[in-house]
Amino acid sequence: MATASAVGRPRSTWHARATWSARDDRRAFIVWLALLWTGILAGFGVDFSRFLHEAPPEPGVVDLHAVVFTVWMLLLTTQVLLVVGDRVALHRRLGWFAAGWACLMAVMGPWAAFASQTLVIGGPEYDPAFLAIQLGGITEFLILLAWGISLRRNPAAHKRIMILSTVALVDAGFNRFAEWVWPTVPASPLVWYVWAFYGNVLIVAAMASWDWWRGRLMKQFAVGAVFLLAAEGLEDLLYHWAPWKAFTTSMIAAWARHFR
Repeated sequence: MATASAVGRPRSTWHARATWSARDDRRAFIVWLALLWTGILAGFGVDFSRFLHEAPPEPGVVDLHAVVFTVWMLLLTTQVLLVVGDRVALHRRLGWFAAGWACLMAVMGPWAAFASQTLVIGGPEYDPAFLAIQLGGITEFLILLAWGISLRRNPAAHKRIMILSTVALVDAGFNRFAEWVWPTVPASPLVWYVWAFYGNVLIVAAMASWDWWRGRLMKQFAVGAVFLLAAEGLEDLLYHWAPWKAFTTSMIAAWARHFR
């Protein structure tokens, strides 16, 4: 006879499709969504005063980029709440609008990155190698998003990959909070990875731990999580690689000549 402990904590198994009710995932997805918002609000909250008093002020495209990415978070929140409220048909219709909005983000992310770096050329905040993180994050987001959309007939996998796609973006918030707590940039690439991506690692770990505890680990989630964390490791290596810094310096100089 199964013990109460065994019933409460089913043995973890791999799944390609859910063998449980979609309703059983709802509480977890609300928590994961809250973790995403926590990183964004904490990071940009402590950074807001500095942003308001920047000299020179950020170009307008950076403000527009912030609006576009905030709307994405609101769309994601709406999508989760629609599923929680059993409004699946509306969730599906809004999903195509969200996919189109992601195409706008694919333009605004790199544009804002180049514009902000161009503005501070030669200054203390000039960091051309940081394009590895800025361009890498939006690339990972788009890859995971496309995969998540392709999994829409597999709701459990679809939801997990869609959350992972947004995890690829929220290191910007978590990292700002880290800079506020730990303002000295680590020299070691390994420590720098933790400093820059700890929030992403924590969210992925929380998702994996919950699904493991509930016996709901999905193959798609595991592949997506490994891809995301490994890609961020590649960003870290590029950021600390001298040829990449030389390459991005020339890229930003070319951008400045043509668009500033």
